[in-house]
Amino acid sequence: AGRCLTCGLRLCRFCCRAHRRQKKTASHAVTELENTKDCSQAGKPLLCPSHPTEELQLFCEQCDQPVCRDCVLGRHRQHPCDFAGSVIHRHGDALRELLKSSQQHMDALEDVLSQVDEMGGAVRSRAEAVAAEICLFARGYVKAIEQHRDRLLKQLEDLKVQKENLLHLQKAQLQQLLLDMRTGVEFTEHLLMSGSDVEILVSKGVVSSRLTKLNSVAYSTHPSVDDRIQFSPHERAGQCCGYEVFGAILNKVVDPARCTLHGEDLHSARQNQLSGFTLLCKDTTGERMGRGGEAVRVTITHKDRRDCAVKPTVCDNGDGTYCISYSPEEPGLYAVCVCVKGQHVQGSPFTLMVKHKFREHQGVFHCCTFCSSGGQKAARCACGGTMPGGYQGCGHGHKGHPGCHHWSCCGQVKESSECLCGPPSDTSQRSLLRTVAL
Repeated sequence: AGRCLTCGLRLCRFCCRAHRRQKKTASHAVTELENTKDCSQAGKPLLCPSHPTEELQLFCEQCDQPVCRDCVLGRHRQHPCDFAGSVIHRHGDALRELLKSSQQHMDALEDVLSQVDEMGGAVRSRAEAVAAEICLFARGYVKAIEQHRDRLLKQLEDLKVQKENLLHLQKAQLQQLLLDMRTGVEFTEHLLMSGSDVEILVSKGVVSSRLTKLNSVAYSTHPSVDDRIQFSPHERAGQCCGYEVFGAILNKVVDPARCTLHGEDLHSARQNQLSGFTLLCKDTTGERMGRGGEAVRVTITHKDRRDCAVKPTVCDNGDGTYCISYSPEEPGLYAVCVCVKGQHVQGSPFTLMVKHKFREHQGVFHCCTFCSSGGQKAARCACGGTMPGGYQGCGHGHKGHPGCHHWSCCGQVKESSECLCGPPSDTSQRSLLRTVAL
């Protein structure tokens, strides 16, 4: 604690330091109250530092400081001044309100500090709990990866053994065939070199039959398996111990000769109409590949016009199937080639017939010409039917008529069918329009 000899105020340590820093009170004389003797002297009258014989009894409102009578007559002459006892209540109340507000802030700060301490403990506890969760997760993940690794190595070992067994079997068969052929060849050579004419003629049938049979034995000119074993680290491999894992052994190899083409519009299409078909890729055993990524190439070329080609779109579905879509602009016969890894698939190349665009009906889908024309004798119908009495159109149930609704322009009985008529002439068009209008 301290005391300002100029203001006559008791100050705390913080206020003492602030009193010395402020420009207005930097020149004031502040003394430390180190013992009770100094504290007991705090109630004695304070003398003016500018007039040591005068007591500080007045307060200058403008300068906000205690003054003596000589100060009021001097440099504080024009300033509003009053006795200290008259203004102490107002200034004291202001200090008390400020003190109350400061105490409230102190209580709030202490509460916040308590909350900060509690939150620090909560953060530490939560961090420890999350660290335990991370370690548990990591241990499980490592265990899952290790199990997946062991599973992949087991698959690889099984695949290796399978391929080796097939190679051993093929090798044993080829060695036995070679031994049989060598024996037959050596016997035949010895017979031809050392045998008499009669012996050769006697043994010729058996030897020829044996060599012919050996020569007719079918065998593969290539190893029965290949060394195509791949590991794809980005391939999804399902779950292991509740964790999703990646990495798979790819031993399936696409066989273009076993790949097949499917689709209703495989061999036919319409002009300016989107069509397509599906390519199903299979491996050397005839099973579906089950994954995409193959190099698929499709060409569609007009057979009569080499400069006319259709640019197809190949969509990889990622499951071993590929959707090929196209929209031909010219009708005619096309050659379609579908290749995987540069080799034709099963059924490729094949022909594609592109028909003219769908022809809409220009007539009326009606039951008979007599009814649709309002009884006009001159009205005709493309179905070719006639009625008794000179009527040239068709009637209900006439001979040769199917007895159902049909198109007046071409006689087709299906309402959703394509019109079989070509571009109508002016005469037929006028007759047709007359019939339709009636």
